[in-house]
Amino acid sequence: MTGSRVVALGHYQPAKVLTNDDLAAMVDTSDEWITSRVGIRTRHVGGPDEPVDELAAHAAAKALASAGLQPGDIDMVLVATSTAIDRSPSMSARVAARLGMGSPAVMDINVVCSGFTHALATADHAVRAGAATRALVIGADKMGDIVDWTDRSTCVLMGDGAGAAVVTADPDAGERPGIGPVLWGSVPEMGNAVRIEGTPPRFAQEGQSVYRWATTQLPPIARKVCERAGVTPEDLAAVVLHQANLRIIEPVARKIGAVNAVIARDVVHSGNTSAASIPMALSKLLERGEIESGAPALLFGFGGNLSYAGQVIRCP
Repeated sequence: MTGSRVVALGHYQPAKVLTNDDLAAMVDTSDEWITSRVGIRTRHVGGPDEPVDELAAHAAAKALASAGLQPGDIDMVLVATSTAIDRSPSMSARVAARLGMGSPAVMDINVVCSGFTHALATADHAVRAGAATRALVIGADKMGDIVDWTDRSTCVLMGDGAGAAVVTADPDAGERPGIGPVLWGSVPEMGNAVRIEGTPPRFAQEGQSVYRWATTQLPPIARKVCERAGVTPEDLAAVVLHQANLRIIEPVARKIGAVNAVIARDVVHSGNTSAASIPMALSKLLERGEIESGAPALLFGFGGNLSYAGQVIRCP
């Protein structure tokens, strides 16, 4: 088995920005109420002419350009999303068609908020097993399509966007794998705590249950992810958690013990973008030069299904 590594990232968000003051004109809320509870100030919202696969394709094209690759160089496309309306063609097939790819394997992965880290692990496994050589892993969600804009408890949370990573084989990985072992799992008895149900589908959650679970149960799991990767929390250069709520991100990061790490806080400007949140936040950190190439970063997704998945990667 060979290893694998992330060689490039890219992100994309719709141009329209919705501020807390904009939301206050729509529902009974305020900037103070939103920022004090979830830390979000703005979010990007796509229009009816901006489907999920378009967001995904923009992010993917940026990642490919950064990697110096052409669409035809990719032999696997994985799209993590929970906001695909159609069953077929899949988002991955539509992205491949938009980018003019050759004949890649295409697969959608729906694990909601932890979808990207699940998809990244799947790509890593495929490359290690020799089933793929260059994979495009995308997290893309258009949460604005499934949120109830009259419900002040949920509409203030969500945003739209996409993030993408190019994963390639790394035969020289040795004891420093570019993508570390995944630790993933779920809490089935709490699966209903985050829901996207109905026709049309609508997002709902039991916010307090999710908050208690995340802030108490996730830190020791995240430390085990570091242990599997052969690093300590103090070694981490960055911690990129699912961007659900600043009041979850900050205490979880503190309890992990990553005292030297940059903590991704893109939720402040982008809201909760579900599967897009981790690759988008990481891409922005790298674009701003806040993390050095080769530095270890913990990626950890959690949320819908009360599922989680995390790995330590070496930054491109």
